[in-house]
Amino acid sequence: MELATLTRPRVFRKIPTPFTTVEKSRAHEEFPIIVHSHLGWDWVWQRPQQFHSRLSQRHKILFVEGPVPSDKISAAAVTLREVSDYPNIVVLQMQMPRARWKDGAWVDKERRRLVQSVLAGPLGGNFANPVQWFYDPMAVTAFAGHLDEQAIVYDCMDQLSQFRGAPPELVRRERELLAVADVVFAGGPKIAQAKLPYNANCYSFGCGVDVRHFGKATHAATKIPDDVAHLRGPVLGYFGVVDERLDYDLLARLADHDPEWNVVMVGPRAKVRRSSLPQRPNLHWLGARKYRELPAYVKAFDICMMPFAINEATEFINPTKALEYMATGRPIVSTAVEDVVLQFRDVVSIASSAEEFVGHCAQAVEKTNAVGIKNGRRMARQNSWESIVEQLEKHVRDVLSTKRAVTITAA
Repeated sequence: MELATLTRPRVFRKIPTPFTTVEKSRAHEEFPIIVHSHLGWDWVWQRPQQFHSRLSQRHKILFVEGPVPSDKISAAAVTLREVSDYPNIVVLQMQMPRARWKDGAWVDKERRRLVQSVLAGPLGGNFANPVQWFYDPMAVTAFAGHLDEQAIVYDCMDQLSQFRGAPPELVRRERELLAVADVVFAGGPKIAQAKLPYNANCYSFGCGVDVRHFGKATHAATKIPDDVAHLRGPVLGYFGVVDERLDYDLLARLADHDPEWNVVMVGPRAKVRRSSLPQRPNLHWLGARKYRELPAYVKAFDICMMPFAINEATEFINPTKALEYMATGRPIVSTAVEDVVLQFRDVVSIASSAEEFVGHCAQAVEKTNAVGIKNGRRMARQNSWESIVEQLEKHVRDVLSTKRAVTITAA
């Protein structure tokens, strides 16, 4: 696949931009952003954090996390905190009494009330006429059209309706969000094709990578953590969320194939019980680690794995870790996730069966594919988060400029 396919995301329809010089200058005004995310800011560092940590260099960000139920409260509550590394970001967290959690209309009303009460205070001056940026379709009813927004962005990073435990209402609310969104950013080519019938202004933006950060895996000064430094024999490693998207039978089979192989799994567990994870002497479940620690763990890996199950939850995924692995200079073996096949098959060894996955790993242990690693590092360098964020901003500014032009014409 041509590298240019990755560096120039497919554009399904461009917005016309018939604006004057004055309107063009207004398009470059720095707009505030209110984010509605199903993922917490302190959760695994992925697309929302990568985008908005960079956008915060030029924009005020209010990062609104989805509400969580609590047995300890009888009324909805909100907390605010600043992010020390990113002074333009404020994180808003809210709790709802568990006794009212199943009353969806009440939860929607309380979500809106809590955020509006915060914006009615001193903080609100930083977020007048914001761009509302949705990751969580469940938030659309509470917020779309209620915060005097200039525009609505839907950044569709996953097909959330196909994840375990997704609320039945999610499909309808996502259709509502797609209908009101001024622009849609899709997390990969397949999910973009799925959203295109519902919003013609849809752009495919896959994963980016912080090459400098993950390149530390190749540095002599990077110290391998103690909990993996003692391992002897090849290390087949993974970092990411441990959830229903992984193929646990495959992991057990890898561990059983050769007792000298070490299968190392780095990441928090979600929606799977610890008791359901396969246990082997050479299968190591390390749990969550900080984003800053990941290059040190990958330095211990001989092979980077993407051992995803082929199921409903992985039908539309476009794994961020693919380019991150490439930046570490390690061989990569993956199951046949469609977006991985479409984008990375020239760099990643892709297996269509457990036997083939084991075979690719055995081959990589015996002989490093220097050409594939070189091509992967080049691909990573050409797909920085900074370049993607620059393109996202341009599309949002195009939307704002077009809206202003229409308003001026109508006046």
